[in-house]
Amino acid sequence: MLDFSVFTPAVFQAYILNGLYFSLVLTLVATLGGIVFGTILALLRLSGIKPLELVAATYVNGMRSIPLLMVLLWFFLMVPFIIGRPIGAELTAVITFIAFEAAYFSEIVRAGIQSISRGQVFAGQALGMSYGQNMRLVILPQAFRNMIPVFLTQTIILFQDTSLVYIITAHDLLHGFTVAGNNLSRPRESYILAAVIYFVICFSLSWIVKRVQQKIAIIR
Repeated sequence: MLDFSVFTPAVFQAYILNGLYFSLVLTLVATLGGIVFGTILALLRLSGIKPLELVAATYVNGMRSIPLLMVLLWFFLMVPFIIGRPIGAELTAVITFIAFEAAYFSEIVRAGIQSISRGQVFAGQALGMSYGQNMRLVILPQAFRNMIPVFLTQTIILFQDTSLVYIITAHDLLHGFTVAGNNLSRPRESYILAAVIYFVICFSLSWIVKRVQQKIAIIR
């Protein structure tokens, strides 16, 4: 029989909250870092300079062709071997997620920039703006506004993917439930509760994305 009574507020505070905190922080940091790094990659791919385009395209296509789990394991196992000392599971997760998600955010940003009418580009040029000024003041603000729902959707996927850091023993939400379930001898109940919490968070974020899409549609 399933018994959830052992999962008291004290148990959640002792095992779950720290894991939830790390999962949320990892999601936020990886999203912001991924957007910044991804925007740079997108601009390189649209720069018209062949060597820069090749480097950015190789990075993006390479990252998108490898499962995140493999990238996590390679970084976790190979970096300490190369530098001669461990860097910790949490730092490994942060760096890996930023590097990996940048490839996906890069494609989102690139598509967003290309969706802006060429007339906007010509208008900036007619005002005497340089390429950088035109991109920073005219193109990117409009592109980012259009990309907000897609950014949020990718963030939801990113939050779900944070459960993969369990494989490198980082103390995320799933790891907290696993430890609690093992210590209380209730692993089934523990994983059911974990699924419920993941569902509630992701469903809430999906609802927010839908509302944002409606608001952006009204603005347009």
